[in-house]
Parts: sequence; structure tokens; C-alpha cells
Amino acid sequence: MRLFVRLLNEGTEVSRPVDGVEVGVGLFKLLPPEEYDPDTETWEFPPGSTVRVTKRRDDNGEYLLAIKP
Repeated sequence: MRLFVRLLNEGTEVSRPVDGVEVGVGLFKLLPPEEYDPDTETWEFPPGSTVRVTKRRDDNGEYLLAIKP
């Protein structure tokens, strides 16, 4: 499933699309993309984290944003 996770220290609010797998009712584990480099971007929740999601809407439509479990 496609989720979004906030990137920290970017100077503006930005989120990155990532894949996640459902591991429980409403819980998802974030999967690391091949190009993930923790030295170049800081995720609010790093790959491997278990998160809940909330629906958000922007100019491109509705998306699922990772939030604390």
C-alpha cells in the first residue's frame, strides 16, 4: 500500500511516498525504498517503523499520511 511519511529538516512541509504493509488493524510497517539514505533525508518515522495513518487531502487528491501508532 502506498503511504506518505513526513520528511524533517527540509525547510518546508514535505512528505515522501513509501510502501507499507498492513501488520494489524489500522497498523502499517514502513518499507525502505532501495534508494533510502538516512544521511540525505530524515523521515519522521524511519523505515521499519509501525505507524497508523490518517487521510489527508491536497491539490492532488486524498492520500494516507503516517502518524504515531
